[in-house]
Amino acid sequence: MSVAETSDGGQDLAAAVLCIGRQAKAAAALLGRATPEQKNLALRRAAGAVRQRQAEILAANALDMTAARAGRLGNAMLDRLLLDAKRIEAIAKGLEEVAALPDPVGRTLAEWRRPNGLSIARVAVPLGVIAIIYESRPNVTADAGGLCLKAGNAAILRGGSESWHSSRAIHACLVDGLKAAALPATAIQLLPTRDRAAVGLLLGLNDYVDIVVPRGGRSLIERVQRESRIPVLAHLDGNCHVYVHAAADLAMAQAVTLNAKLRRTGVCGAAETLLVDRACAGTHLPALVQALLTAGCEVRGDPPTQAIDARVKPASPADWDTEFLDAVIAVKVVDGLDDAIGHIGRHGSHHTDAIVTDDTAAAEHFLATVDSAVVLHNASTQYADGAEFGMGAEIGIATGRLHARGPVGAEQLTSYKYVVRGNGQCRP
Repeated sequence: MSVAETSDGGQDLAAAVLCIGRQAKAAAALLGRATPEQKNLALRRAAGAVRQRQAEILAANALDMTAARAGRLGNAMLDRLLLDAKRIEAIAKGLEEVAALPDPVGRTLAEWRRPNGLSIARVAVPLGVIAIIYESRPNVTADAGGLCLKAGNAAILRGGSESWHSSRAIHACLVDGLKAAALPATAIQLLPTRDRAAVGLLLGLNDYVDIVVPRGGRSLIERVQRESRIPVLAHLDGNCHVYVHAAADLAMAQAVTLNAKLRRTGVCGAAETLLVDRACAGTHLPALVQALLTAGCEVRGDPPTQAIDARVKPASPADWDTEFLDAVIAVKVVDGLDDAIGHIGRHGSHHTDAIVTDDTAAAEHFLATVDSAVVLHNASTQYADGAEFGMGAEIGIATGRLHARGPVGAEQLTSYKYVVRGNGQCRP
């Protein structure tokens, strides 16, 4: 039964989603025993299919872009949705990079011997079945499916309605790879329906799905966290900061700030707030504000920042807590390192925060004290990305403290079990 034939949210849809869950569970059992060579072959063949089917993928993406523009989707969302030859090549290359990584399954994480002669090892194993629910970015179809496969997990993918055609075209390439490696095609399934009811049904498959990873806006993630009967690995907002310390090199501060804010405004690692130390505000703040305005970024600032240029708009209290995902940044002058850290602690989302400084002691204090999944010294917040971390790709950024934190790659999509070897020991 095809879900596409049963998009009315009734009993047929529920039965079809249940069938997908069962197929994923069965596929996960087979993937757990797949060899590294099989998984890597599937990933490489999928990468080849992405390149071979570039014209099909671009045509599918054009349909999505036309519908998105007609629906007045915002610029940041359009940028996330858009595919071109360069981005398609990045998708293929990402799959190949995942294939080239060491296999995360079967790693011995720790081992020791007890006085009674028992040998104990903690060994990495797949999580099982992972459901990934995401919006806009069609490349997530390849990233999520490829990473789950590398870690021996079956994947159930639910892309956003805006990337409907693009995701289906990319998923077909993943299926080609699975078939070429003699792995079950149901190891990576894409829910073939835009019916929102399917998401609720998927979140109730706790007998078949082991973990849910939502990747998208706050409303999606809040819905998943509210409705799911399955453990959730997620982050809500990417309210990221760049702090320009008193000992910051101005040229570096300007380059890092512009890249962190404007390289791609719609990604979760984009900086949303710039903090400038009062001790260097006289020299650094005017140059930073002018650079942002000249680059086309709207600046919302506190009174010292507004005094720099009439184009600076007053920052509201809500702006310090806002993930703009657009060419907008909030700017504030702070009274030193601890004030900056305090502001980040009150208003940040524990995602990614950076300090720019030539003072090593200040940098180390910032890195040790700021409670975020990713902290950086003299580098753009846009490096908060699994590919940039050498993971090949990522399934998302986790900001919680359980299981995984920061970019979630193949290694983070494993759990572990204890393997105990003895020679007849009996507990007294």
